[in-house]
Amino acid sequence: MTHNATSTTRLTGSRLANLGARVIFSAFNTYRKEFKAITRRSQERFERRDWRGVQTDAAERLDLYKAVVDRLETDLRELLDDRVQEKLIWAGIKAVYSSLITELEDWELAETFFNSATRRIFATVGVDPRIEFVDTDFETPPTSARHPVYHTYQHISALPELVKTILKDYSFRAPYEDLDRDARLVAEKVEAHLRRIGALRVVERTEMIRSVFYRGKGAYLIGRMFSGSHMFPFVLALHHSPTGIFVDAVLLTESEVSILFSFTRSYFHVQVDRPYDLVRFLKTFMPRKRIAELYISLGFNKHGKTELYRDLLNYLSLSDDKFEVARGKKGMVMIVFTMPGYDLVFKVIRDRFAYPKRVTRQEVMSKYHLVFKHDRAGRLVDAQEFEHLKFDRRRFSEELLEELQREASRTVAIDGEHVIIHHAYVERRMIPLDIYVEEADMEAAVEAVIDYGNAIKDMACTNIFPGDMMLKNFGVTRHGRVIFYDYDELCLLTECNFRHPPRPPDPDLELADEPWFVVEEHDIFPGEFSHFIELRGELREVFFRYHGDLFEVEFWRRIQEQIREGNIIHIFPYDQSKRLRDVPVD
Repeated sequence: MTHNATSTTRLTGSRLANLGARVIFSAFNTYRKEFKAITRRSQERFERRDWRGVQTDAAERLDLYKAVVDRLETDLRELLDDRVQEKLIWAGIKAVYSSLITELEDWELAETFFNSATRRIFATVGVDPRIEFVDTDFETPPTSARHPVYHTYQHISALPELVKTILKDYSFRAPYEDLDRDARLVAEKVEAHLRRIGALRVVERTEMIRSVFYRGKGAYLIGRMFSGSHMFPFVLALHHSPTGIFVDAVLLTESEVSILFSFTRSYFHVQVDRPYDLVRFLKTFMPRKRIAELYISLGFNKHGKTELYRDLLNYLSLSDDKFEVARGKKGMVMIVFTMPGYDLVFKVIRDRFAYPKRVTRQEVMSKYHLVFKHDRAGRLVDAQEFEHLKFDRRRFSEELLEELQREASRTVAIDGEHVIIHHAYVERRMIPLDIYVEEADMEAAVEAVIDYGNAIKDMACTNIFPGDMMLKNFGVTRHGRVIFYDYDELCLLTECNFRHPPRPPDPDLELADEPWFVVEEHDIFPGEFSHFIELRGELREVFFRYHGDLFEVEFWRRIQEQIREGNIIHIFPYDQSKRLRDVPVD
C-alpha cells in the first residue's frame, strides 16, 4: 500500500473513512483465517500424537494477533498519513466498519479488533466511544446462527449405547483403543452421578458441542445431559496412547468443568465460527464463570479482555465500592488493590523495589509475558494487561491513593478528579495462602498445604521454577486449588543449577551470616527450602510428609533431565479420582 501526504490530502474525509474501514476489515479477516488454520491443525496433531507440534501451534497462535495488528498499524499510518489522528475521520471509519461486520458470525471479535487498531494510533486514556466500541453496537446478534453449536441425542435409553454413539460420531483418523470398555465405564460414572443428585435413572437428552476441544495431550468432548428437572455438564477427556484413543475421565459437575476452563490454564484450540453461541452454551453449566473468562479460555483473549473491561464498568456503575489495598502482606514489587465486592485484583508495578529485590521493571514485565506464552498447568494466573485506565478519584480509598502517589508515580497520575493508571495487570482475586492456612479449618488447611506442594511440582513439570516459595506468593481459589501469582523471581527450571552446599573446611563457617562459598546467579540449594516454608506444627509435618522430595537436589535434577530430553509431562486438569483407569499418559 503506497500513499503520500499530497494524495491523502486530496481525498475527502468520507473517502478516507471508507478506505480505512476496509483496511481494518481486511486485516481482521486475515487474522481470523490464520487463527482458524492454526487451530485446524489440532486434530491432526492429536491423531499423530505430535505433542511438540501442539506446543509449536500454541506459541504461533499466541503471537498471531500482535503480528497482524503490527502490520495493520503500518498500513493505517501509510493510508491516513498526516491525518492519522483526526478523530472525525476515525468516527467515520468506525461507522463504516460497523456496517461491514453486520454479516459476520464473529462480529464481537471484529469490534475488539477495531479497538486494538485505534489504541495503537491514539493510546486513549480511559475510553472514547466516538472511535471505540466501548459497548457493542449490537444489542442482539446481527446474524442468525446457520446451525446450532451442538448435536442432540435422544431416545437412546441404554447409557453404554448412548456413550458409544457419541464417541463414534467424533471421527478421528486413529482407532479407539476399546470403545465398548470405555462406554461401559463412562456409563457407570453417569449412573452413579444420577443417583447422587436424585435424578431419574435415565438420560432423556444429551447435547454435545460439535467441535472437539484440544489442549496439550488432551482432547475433550463437551456437552450437557438432561434427566428430569436436572441438567449437568458431560465432558469426556480423551487421550491417545500408542495403542489407540481412550476415554481417560468423565467430568459431571460445574466445579470439575470450571477447573477444566480455569483462568490458570492454557487456551483451548477449538474450531468455532460463531463464538457468541458457543460461549453462551458453555455458560449454561458454568453459570459462575464470567463471559470474559470463557472467551479467554477459547483463545480469544483480546475479546475476553474487552468483556472484562465492560464487566468492570458495569460493576462501577451499579455499586459505590471503593478501590482499597488488597488483603495480605505488601509486596516489594507490586501494589495490589481491589474492591470488596468485586473478585478481581489490580496490580501496579512500584517505581522502586526495596532490597534485596534486584529485578527491573522491564524484567518483571517480561516474566508476565513468559507466563502468558507458557503452559500454565493450572498453577499460574493468566493476568490481563491493561493500559491507560481512567477512574473517578472518589472511587479510591485515601490509604490506597496515598500509596499509589508515593510508590507508583511513574505509572499512576492524578488528573483533577480522575486517577489514570497507565499500566496494570488484572487477575482473579484469591485468598493468600498464608492467610488461608491461618483462618481455614484444619481439614481445609491440610488440603491446601498438600496442594501447595503439588503446585510447585506441577510448575516444575512444565519447566517453571517459582523462585520465591513463600506462602504469601500463592493463593487459594474458590475450588480450593493453590495457585502461584508472584512472578518477579520466576524462571525456567532448566536455567537453574540445583546443587548441594559444599562441606565447610571449618564447622564455624556454617554459622556465618553470609555464604562462605561462591554462589552464582542461578544456583539453587533445595536443602535450604525448609527455611522459607512458613508452616508450623501439624501443617509443617504434613508438608514434609507429602513433599519431602522438594528438599532433595535429585528431585529437581530428575525433572530437568526429562525436560531436556524432550519429554512433555502431562498435567491432568482434573483430580485423579475422576480417571476411569489408572494408566500412564505418555
